[in-house]
Amino acid sequence: MENNITTISREELEDLREAFGKIDIDNSGYVSDYELQDLFKEASLPLPGYKVREIVEKIILVTDSSKDGKINFEEFVSIIQELKSKDVSKSFRKSINKKQGITAIGGTSAISSEGTQHSYSEEEKVAFVNWINKALQDDPDCKHLLPMNPSDASLFKSLADGILLCKMINFSQPDTIDERAINKKKLTPFTVSENLNLALNSASAIGCTVVNIGSQDLQEGKPHLVLGLLWQIIKVGLFADIEISRNEALIALLNEGEELDELMKLSPEDLLLRWVNYHLANAGWQRITNFSQDIKDSRAYYHLLNEIAPKGDDPEQLPIKIDFTGFHDKNDLRRAEYMLQQADKLGCRQFVTPADVVAGNPKLNLAFVANLFNTYPALHKPDNSSYDLNLLEGESKEERTFRNWMNSLGVSPYVNHLYSDLSDALIIFQLYDMTRVPVDWSHVNKPPYSLLGGHMKKIENCNYAVELGKTKAKFSLVGIAGHDLNEGNPTLTLALVWQLMRRYTLNVLSDLGEGEKVNDEIIIKWVNQTLAKANKKTSITSFKDRSISTSLPVLDLIDAIAPKAVRPEMVKREDLSYQDKLNNAKYAISVARKIGARIYALPDDLVEVKPKMVMTVFACLMGRGLNRIK
Repeated sequence: MENNITTISREELEDLREAFGKIDIDNSGYVSDYELQDLFKEASLPLPGYKVREIVEKIILVTDSSKDGKINFEEFVSIIQELKSKDVSKSFRKSINKKQGITAIGGTSAISSEGTQHSYSEEEKVAFVNWINKALQDDPDCKHLLPMNPSDASLFKSLADGILLCKMINFSQPDTIDERAINKKKLTPFTVSENLNLALNSASAIGCTVVNIGSQDLQEGKPHLVLGLLWQIIKVGLFADIEISRNEALIALLNEGEELDELMKLSPEDLLLRWVNYHLANAGWQRITNFSQDIKDSRAYYHLLNEIAPKGDDPEQLPIKIDFTGFHDKNDLRRAEYMLQQADKLGCRQFVTPADVVAGNPKLNLAFVANLFNTYPALHKPDNSSYDLNLLEGESKEERTFRNWMNSLGVSPYVNHLYSDLSDALIIFQLYDMTRVPVDWSHVNKPPYSLLGGHMKKIENCNYAVELGKTKAKFSLVGIAGHDLNEGNPTLTLALVWQLMRRYTLNVLSDLGEGEKVNDEIIIKWVNQTLAKANKKTSITSFKDRSISTSLPVLDLIDAIAPKAVRPEMVKREDLSYQDKLNNAKYAISVARKIGARIYALPDDLVEVKPKMVMTVFACLMGRGLNRIK
């Protein structure tokens, strides 16, 4: 009798996790219906397009238990179980490795030969190695690791002690990690593990999704996980200044009749595309719509380089002449090489090889263009000062912390702008899901929204989001209506977002306490008992206690939870200036992350005693403390 339930061995499950990770290139923990459809396209199945769509729709219908159009790993496993007994199965699994430039390392399980080996993109590895070599070439702490050889697997070995990862995080987002917290000498398996925890929790704090990555994965150098994390870290650095409040010259990219607030809603990727087209228009060349198909012949790049190269009108910059000799070469690869030689004159040959340009690798071409923008934007802020200067203030530290928290959890799409990206409430619904507030996804309107009626669909979503907050989550949402979320009312939106973050944090604690409800009083009581038990002199009366500004209660608590994690000589305890307090706070947050606490708060939050963020710090440390007891 045929058994319709397919069992999956532990070894096979590990291979499926690898396969899932390869499809889930942004490490969000989910695969969308679009990604599944792409996978089938690559599988070269002997099926017409409509049939492929039917299969995908059936898979989504049967396995997408949360009805949000995304498949998580458990749902993915059930797809494989379904497919294993069908002809589709072989092609489906083989397609995972069909992408160009994939290097496969043979696995040991029975299905490795079916195409789910550990694999990674050779082009990405080469690009990232070259970028890291250049970025950290003068760092004395990296001398034993650099330069890495781009043509072998040294990247994965070099990242295994956590030092390079910590350094790259600080390169992309300066001051994220206090260097004093990095273990640099006489490394042991334990201190290496601490470094990797510090890197992962700090990556999370700058908005990288690390849901499916552990320190063990990095220590073992699992290539697709390492490359996925590295790309996120590098992208944070590349995109940091592609934002109007940090680079007002981007106002020059406004289209005729466009309002500034519309331009400010664009993602860094969209701004880069508009930047390229701005220069192509000045060059009289046709516009591009992507960083793949449209740049394969290198000709748009030639014109871009010519437009941004210094012309000699700035006395501090020597003119750089772009040579168009290779522009008319009939061979795409040769033309790409000649173009990159011109990019090299600008010091911007990073990220792509001629083959990457001709293949239209979207990720690496995006990085190439971002680096060009950061080096030679060639934009001038318009003289017209009729813009609303309040719009140019940029996000507050609190707003950035909330945004990074959301992105680290793998919400989709990525949140670039806290208010405009929440205007249809889809991100809010995902956060409800993650904080165990039941969402009826059949009530949710999903994009694309039509021009006619689309705005109302978004407001309906926002109304439902507020209703769920009041009725299911039992949040305090007095005076908040759906249109407040839709319009991005800062105070009211933050009130909801903070309660989501608080609920998320307390859920973690509640799980550790076997479901017991946790509140501020319980956390404060636990903090004081733990400090007293370790014979510490510090204590706190509330999350507004002024002594928290010194960070000494936090540092003492870390020492109580993880003796020897804090080096006493790094902590100043008396006659503290503002700078001393800031140094203590930086050290406290980095050491907390190093012992495994996923803290999103910033040093300023401790120094200025911001009660909400202070609560999350102590709650995360309580989580670590309870975890260690367990």
